[in-house]
Amino acid sequence: MQWLEHPAVKWAIPLPLLALVAPLCWLFFRGTWRELDAEALALRRDLAARGEVDHRPMVALTLLALILTMQWYYGQPDFFENVLRPAILRRAHAHPGGFWNPDLYDELYLRGWWGLTRIVGYVVPVAVWPLFFRRDRLLDFGLRTRGFLAHAWIYAMCIGVMVPVLLIVSRQPDFADYYPMYKLAGRSWVDFGVWELIYIGQFFTLEIFFRGFWLRAMRTFGAGAIWSMVVPYCMIHYGKPYLEACAAVVAGVVLGSLAMRTRSIYAGFLVHGTVAILMDVLALYRRHGLPVALTPQSSRHLTFPYWSSLIWMAWAVALAVLAWKVLRKMARGRRFAAATPGP
Repeated sequence: MQWLEHPAVKWAIPLPLLALVAPLCWLFFRGTWRELDAEALALRRDLAARGEVDHRPMVALTLLALILTMQWYYGQPDFFENVLRPAILRRAHAHPGGFWNPDLYDELYLRGWWGLTRIVGYVVPVAVWPLFFRRDRLLDFGLRTRGFLAHAWIYAMCIGVMVPVLLIVSRQPDFADYYPMYKLAGRSWVDFGVWELIYIGQFFTLEIFFRGFWLRAMRTFGAGAIWSMVVPYCMIHYGKPYLEACAAVVAGVVLGSLAMRTRSIYAGFLVHGTVAILMDVLALYRRHGLPVALTPQSSRHLTFPYWSSLIWMAWAVALAVLAWKVLRKMARGRRFAAATPGP
């Protein structure tokens, strides 16, 4: 499949995929989008009747600009290397054998700083929002768990679709070169575990920021709130593989619509987190770099030979949940038909 890497071909690959996915998204989420537009219209009418203006979009957009700008300038490797690494080196030289060991964990410190700047930045709105809008409840930022199990089949559907896609995309050279972002993740189980905790942590706060706080703050936009979120969400993927940045447009619409349909970020977080871990595992698997040693300096090894089986099992479980959902719906339909009196 090397022909996919040719520039004359690669730039256009997202276009037919978008054309294929767009009708499916419309069929699945059109009811949700209509409800959002109706709610937004009612909110705007109510505001107009009271002679008030909703300042939430203005505050949200300002926070977005400030947070993403600070993350870009202070969460990048340049800042870490110029400011934080010298401090870590001084600490390590003054206290050898302690927690700070740049010889072993220099890149992990860099990735930890990257994750910390994302996590802190994404939760800033949760901390400062009550200062501006005291009547708003933070739980309305998609943090309620009620009804989560009822929508678990949507999570299963997303995983059922994404696993085959990832198996195909993982064969692309730029995918294997980019993931995992922490290049020593396969060096040991400690490296792999710590990195995945950092990675998943920033995904959770990212969902709070984009699919919780953002959509709630922009609710007077109706369904347009989802697309207004997709723009910056796509842009934070710049620097990643081209096809992934393009896929972020679809992912943003689907996860945003899913969050508004379920009124919760948790299903979207599980999709995002599962896909992210699978991407790291597949990238390491393709180059035979999955962890074996317990720690970077340990002679004790722990080999897990069932990675590929684990991926297929996740896919099979997702399909089983979907089949269960379909069978339940069919059973309800039959019961309803049986209970409905004939003409």
